[in-house]
Amino acid sequence: MSRLRVYSDSDATRIQSETDCGEQIATLLAGVGVRFERWPTVAELRAGADPETVLAAYAEPIAKLKHAEGYQAVDVVSLAPEHPQRDQLRQKFLNEHTHAEDEVRFFVDGQGLFSLHINDCVYEVLCHRGDLISVPAGTRHWFDMGPAPSFVAIRLFTNPEGWVAQFTGDDIAERYPRLAA
Repeated sequence: MSRLRVYSDSDATRIQSETDCGEQIATLLAGVGVRFERWPTVAELRAGADPETVLAAYAEPIAKLKHAEGYQAVDVVSLAPEHPQRDQLRQKFLNEHTHAEDEVRFFVDGQGLFSLHINDCVYEVLCHRGDLISVPAGTRHWFDMGPAPSFVAIRLFTNPEGWVAQFTGDDIAERYPRLAA
């Protein structure tokens, strides 16, 4: 189940607010410029699914989103718990970073934890199957796929090069909860 927890950026031990209601998550995140939607899932696709099959299953909503937002590139990330580089891949995303473009993810299956450092708060968004999140360009954030990742996500980009991060050098991500197995 999707969940939003909000913390102060100076106290990772106290949750200021929490909800698992999709409408409330969307409303609270919209208030800080983050898009969150629940999309219907159209196929049972699990970690390891062929990227072409994933993209074909979601061709219509992806085409609408690309047209509406001007995205130029789309890819699929699919990680299973036995992936040989899971630890290295997890570490890559765990440090706070920004992007010059929106970071858009649709979770076809599984889960992932986005932590967004906005103003004086950390918005911890646990995304699950059917969740679409769009983190605005320039937003400080990090992503945790957990120690045994099991997810399939479609990523959309305005930059044809795909995922390009600028790391902030701040160690804030080390102080906040991680995604448990």
